Amino acid sequence: MQKKTDLRNLDQKGLVQFVESLGQPAFRGKQMMPWLYRHGIREICQMTDLAKSFRAALEEHAFISHFSDPILEKSSDGTVKFGFRLHDGHVIESVLIPEPDRNTLCISSQVGCAMHCTFCLTGTMGFSRNLSAAEIVNQVIAVRDYLAAEAEEDLIGPRAVTNLVYMGMGEPLNNLENVLTSLSILTEQKGLDLTGRRITVSTCGIVPKMHELGELSTCNLAISLHAVDNETRSSLMPVNKIYPLEELFEACRTFPMPKRRRIMFEYLLLDGVNDSDAEARELARKLRDIPCKINLLQYNQCPQLSYRSSSMARILTFQKILRDAHYSVFIRSSRGADILAACGQLAGETTSIEGDSHA
Repeated sequence: MQKKTDLRNLDQKGLVQFVESLGQPAFRGKQMMPWLYRHGIREICQMTDLAKSFRAALEEHAFISHFSDPILEKSSDGTVKFGFRLHDGHVIESVLIPEPDRNTLCISSQVGCAMHCTFCLTGTMGFSRNLSAAEIVNQVIAVRDYLAAEAEEDLIGPRAVTNLVYMGMGEPLNNLENVLTSLSILTEQKGLDLTGRRITVSTCGIVPKMHELGELSTCNLAISLHAVDNETRSSLMPVNKIYPLEELFEACRTFPMPKRRRIMFEYLLLDGVNDSDAEARELARKLRDIPCKINLLQYNQCPQLSYRSSSMARILTFQKILRDAHYSVFIRSSRGADILAACGQLAGETTSIEGDSHA
């Protein structure tokens, strides 16, 4: 029996190629994109402006995947963690961070993570597999539908996902083909119609893939840095043994991006590990020829890992040194820590909650 094609795995070009393989004209593929993403349908039969004979052919060869009944946890600060059960039983997590003027959604690109960063709870899961483009996009669609159904008085932000960050489970650049397809769907005007300026892809530094991301998308790039010397970074992030800081910074210098864009460097401050004045000054020195902003992160402590967050006084001193060197430096507040939804805490914990969801 021929395996059916998930239409949400196909961007606009892919849909055109698919309908042409069924003997249909290219414009049929362009007709399908709004149905898949703008109208909230779940069945091919709901594409009412397509000929019945074509819909019958689609039913025979294709289907539309979706996530339903997500496992939900709500934080006291308004953050919502979504657990989505996949067709093979795995669970992935997404995190909605609402603010009065925006809703930022943190999405996953893999089941688990193979990077084994020693400060990250997700890394303790190990790696299972890459997510398909559909599984990435369906996270956004499911949260969009959740917001659309919320009562007005329960909303903190707008009734839409306005900002996206690929900072959930997994290393996006190790699943670059599916990430790029998902970005094409997310930014397609007939698709989910988000702007690349409001989408950020974070990487721990998969150097050979960085240029390709910049060439083939208009999204923002964030680098998980967390140390200024190779010895410390390699102890925190094993990927540094393969792509050391010298190679990472050179890839940042040559990263193709639109004018007036800057790379975001994420720096997690760990007590006694990477938070000294000398390290702040060295960070300022090493980033001086890279257009960038810096996010300083408080560590979200968890019993399974031994690291401790730097004090706020130490973080403020670190920030001042960088600001005195004329960098834009922000201290990113932690959201959702009480439900293990904060940065570095995603580890499939929603699997312990009663509930059911499926693709």
